[in-house]
Amino acid sequence: MDIWTAEKIILLGFLLKGVCCRDFSISLPQNIQALSGSCVIIKCRFEIQEKYDKDLTERATGLWLKDWIDLNNNLVFNSGTTSQKSFMKGNITGKLKDKNCTTVFHDLRSYHSGQYYFRIEGEGGLKWTFPKTSVSINVIDSPPKPTVQLYVEQKEVQDQEEVLEGRSVSLRCSAETLCSSPPPTLTWSSTPRIPLSESSRLEELISDLNFTATHRQHRVTFTCTITYQLQDENKTAQDNITLHVQYSPKNTSVSVLPSSSVLEGVSVTLTCSSDANPAVLNYTWSRESEGQMEQLQTGDNLTFDRIDLKHRGWYYCNAQNQHGTQNSSVMLNIQYVPQISPSSSCTRTDVTVCFCEADGNPSPELEWHLSGRPVTNSSNTFISEERLSSTGLRSSITLHQFLTHTSTLQCVSRNTHGTDEQLFHLVFITQKAPWFNIYSLLVGVAAGTSFMAILWVTTLLYKCIFRTQSGDKAALIQTDRADSVDSRGEPFYANNAMTSSAEAPTLNHPEPLHYSTINFTNTNPESNHIRGISMLTTDYAVVRYFGQNIEDSEEKIRKVPSMPHGEDIYQVPHKAATKANLHVKT
Repeated sequence: MDIWTAEKIILLGFLLKGVCCRDFSISLPQNIQALSGSCVIIKCRFEIQEKYDKDLTERATGLWLKDWIDLNNNLVFNSGTTSQKSFMKGNITGKLKDKNCTTVFHDLRSYHSGQYYFRIEGEGGLKWTFPKTSVSINVIDSPPKPTVQLYVEQKEVQDQEEVLEGRSVSLRCSAETLCSSPPPTLTWSSTPRIPLSESSRLEELISDLNFTATHRQHRVTFTCTITYQLQDENKTAQDNITLHVQYSPKNTSVSVLPSSSVLEGVSVTLTCSSDANPAVLNYTWSRESEGQMEQLQTGDNLTFDRIDLKHRGWYYCNAQNQHGTQNSSVMLNIQYVPQISPSSSCTRTDVTVCFCEADGNPSPELEWHLSGRPVTNSSNTFISEERLSSTGLRSSITLHQFLTHTSTLQCVSRNTHGTDEQLFHLVFITQKAPWFNIYSLLVGVAAGTSFMAILWVTTLLYKCIFRTQSGDKAALIQTDRADSVDSRGEPFYANNAMTSSAEAPTLNHPEPLHYSTINFTNTNPESNHIRGISMLTTDYAVVRYFGQNIEDSEEKIRKVPSMPHGEDIYQVPHKAATKANLHVKT
């Protein structure tokens, strides 16, 4: 029960009593707390017997006695004298003529604590001390604590009850106002000071903190502080409340050990964590593969014992509790030594152009080395690069220079994890002067013409031989004995058999060339045998062809002159009867 309620009850009792019969009575609070160094307000009303009403004038005085009613020993305040001479410093703010004895005492100290009695003195016989009713003043060194209450959706709840995220929350701080000048103020741990209205300075002090509950307020302690600004110091008191908020998973994240960028072949662990109240019920892992989500496993950890390139890509963690879900993702970046593509090659036209493609992570660098020395852009070489992807690089080199020896062109690809190399073997032709091109062209033309002439002659000979063989399918079979000798005693060899039967000549198919004259010169026979292919020497023969039949051939044979040096000429029929003889002089 506050001071005002008690005062109203007492006043009502006095009114009822006054209806019957009025007597001396007073209304005082039973207990009052006062802050040391501040003031105290004693709300007071009294009643007197009706016969003394005429003595209660503007000149009436009020007195306060401490701990007893002995006027000589216990008087501590008299409104009729200056307060400096009194034990208590203060003044009566109420009008005694209206029976209002409300009093304010200032600068209280601990020794001012005690029981206080009021006495009224007026003109005439009005002099009365109220011995039965007193007020107890307790001077304290620290102000009383304020009270903090929690309201959710305008309904009061216990401070330990959890609030669902998104609900409207109000925190109310209230404090009993003690006499102070300036008046006390209430402050929150998250807000600036709240100015007091005129009506709240002498009554209950209230401050409300309104907001919508979020996960950021979970387990946050809100403190309300009341501050008294005294002459020599400030005195404060506090009360607090810790808010508990339930919410879906927040701040979900994926961490990778040792790192999200790792070297191929090492062990990797992905860990998912999330802030939720209540705690996360389960974690679910998935992976993006060819545009589709592939479910992997559940649990807060995902481990690869030996990672390779097939494991690279985006990984997703889904955290879930009873209030909702939240996702987090991480890109697993697998690093590896650069590799040069087998398709790297060179082409040669007027200049030599080579290209080299390499793939590695981190993205590799490409260098060209000619005969072991690095190559850069110059008048004889041109190098360009093209980024194929985040891990792929293509470099091309154009060589205008001409070397007199075989050179090696090397493509070198490297990144922080290693290198890869590829060799290109090149042969360059020296070009000494511009006229050398014309000379080379003339030589080439002459060589080409000679080759074509030889090819043409060879073709003609082949056609002649082929035509002769096609007309005479019979062939001579070499024998090892001589059939007879000539007039000089030289042996003659006879062909006794044919490799195939000859076709009989007809009118429609006249017989082709039949006879040849063969002349062997500069020969020194060592035996009577005809030499075979394996025994060929530098000997040569002149073969002359004659008519289409035997008669013409015999006639032409007689007309052939003798060879010089007494050499004989032998006419050899190419196609004759089975017994036809081949005469050879060796």
